Amino acid sequence: MRLLLAEDDEQLSEALNSVLQHRGYRVDCVRRGQDARTALDCVDYDLMLLDLGLPDVDGLDVVRDLRQAGKKLPILVITARETIDDRIQGLDLGANDYIVKPFDIRELEARIRAFLRNAQWENQPEILCGRLALDTTSRQIFLDRQELELTPRESAVLQALIMRVGKLVHKQSLIEQVSSWDSEVTENAVEIVIHRLRKKLESGGVNIRTVRGFGYLLEKPE
Repeated sequence: MRLLLAEDDEQLSEALNSVLQHRGYRVDCVRRGQDARTALDCVDYDLMLLDLGLPDVDGLDVVRDLRQAGKKLPILVITARETIDDRIQGLDLGANDYIVKPFDIRELEARIRAFLRNAQWENQPEILCGRLALDTTSRQIFLDRQELELTPRESAVLQALIMRVGKLVHKQSLIEQVSSWDSEVTENAVEIVIHRLRKKLESGGVNIRTVRGFGYLLEKPE
């Protein structure tokens, strides 16, 4: 899952980035509203974490612009503005949730999981594909009820395939899932990840099929 973090406090941004990357999320960090707008034009994110007090653009204007453009990206506002009026205004403009600084990182993570479970998995706690199972809360992946040992890239690619089981996932989409601005991924790197996943899944009869020139699909079980 790829997140955009728009936060101008360098120390907080680095701390959140470190924790979220450790949890397996791909995170792009920006510190200005205009940079957030540029990033959103270039990348399809799963969620945006947005500070309202950005130095060049009020975060509420970013929310307003996104919704007026018809974009449905979930937005979790992170801010020091704590009045009820501020919260109401942010929610009415199109933010999905609001967390006030200082906050417990565990609560932030829980809110992120809830957003993604709703947006990606239609609130299902578990997604099954034959003998393969994805826990949408922990984002752990199991084969025959045994947790698979996966690298962050392998987990991100397999989750993307499970999301569209039986359907083509373009290679460029997988590249975007496992890339961040400071760590670009090549087509060859994705092919290596797919090769490793096939080895880990073969004992469970789970097959990833290559659609040459386009991408991959996780085949539905018979």
